[in-house]
Amino acid sequence: MVKIPSYLKKGDTIGITCPAGYMAAEKVHTCIEVLQQWGYKVQAGHTVGSGSTTYFSGNDEERLAEFQQMLDDRNIKAILCARGGYGCGRIVEQIDFKKFRKYPKWVIGFSDITILHTHIYSNYRIATMHAPMAAAFNGEEYKNEYVQSLRKALTGKKAKYSCEANALNIKGKTSGQLVGGNLSLLAHVTGTSSDIQTKGKILFIEETGEYLYSVDRMLYQLKRSGKLDKLAGLIIGGFTEMKDTTRPFGKTIHEIIFDIVKEYDYPVCMGFPVGHDKENYALKVGAVYHLNVAQKKVVLQEKH
Repeated sequence: MVKIPSYLKKGDTIGITCPAGYMAAEKVHTCIEVLQQWGYKVQAGHTVGSGSTTYFSGNDEERLAEFQQMLDDRNIKAILCARGGYGCGRIVEQIDFKKFRKYPKWVIGFSDITILHTHIYSNYRIATMHAPMAAAFNGEEYKNEYVQSLRKALTGKKAKYSCEANALNIKGKTSGQLVGGNLSLLAHVTGTSSDIQTKGKILFIEETGEYLYSVDRMLYQLKRSGKLDKLAGLIIGGFTEMKDTTRPFGKTIHEIIFDIVKEYDYPVCMGFPVGHDKENYALKVGAVYHLNVAQKKVVLQEKH
């Protein structure tokens, strides 16, 4: 069984940190204001808008220390990672989860934060939240249904999402624990302590800014390592800003994916609204969902 952290109440504190790439402080202001409007206290860490001049929001030691402090602070009920980028894989082995295991809290984010999702789920069987991060709140986007899905998820409201059917979907119904995240990171953690076992699970994947051949290669890595063999179901999220080579790969992104998974008998949904674009519903990694891939639409509903 997976342990579900306590949901938030008004007055609870949300910590905001940057465990990976740099994020300018002004890009987080709206997020902080909106979280406060939702009724929460906010504690922004020093890595948010840090004085770093490199890609990272501070060196490994600084990012690790701040994440550790927020993980251990029992007054902080959830940790919202301000952005992803790259960097969690450099520090995840050094994080001490002893207090977190005893007093779990929501760890929230996507992209590079996928490593934290897979590591926490695989090693400690504690649910986390794959959801919009700080920049998603900007320009009044906090009013959209995707950021609002984070608001609902934090309070414990059970999610029910739907999207249009895709011609390359594989129809069917299934239930299982939901695992997954960014495809590059899922391929990256294969064979590490952050790797995930996918048998009987509903796997979701998303990606951005990759070459088509690179996506094909990463999917074959998942396939060859057995990650796609015995899934309960597969959800393909946004694959945005895909790039092609001078000599074209010859297939669309959904055709690439379909050719790799068409031999399996579990339901497959293409184009689900989770990923690097605005269309990014909050999903609880480790929670149980029911997936119905039907002729006209797809429904993903949280069970428990």
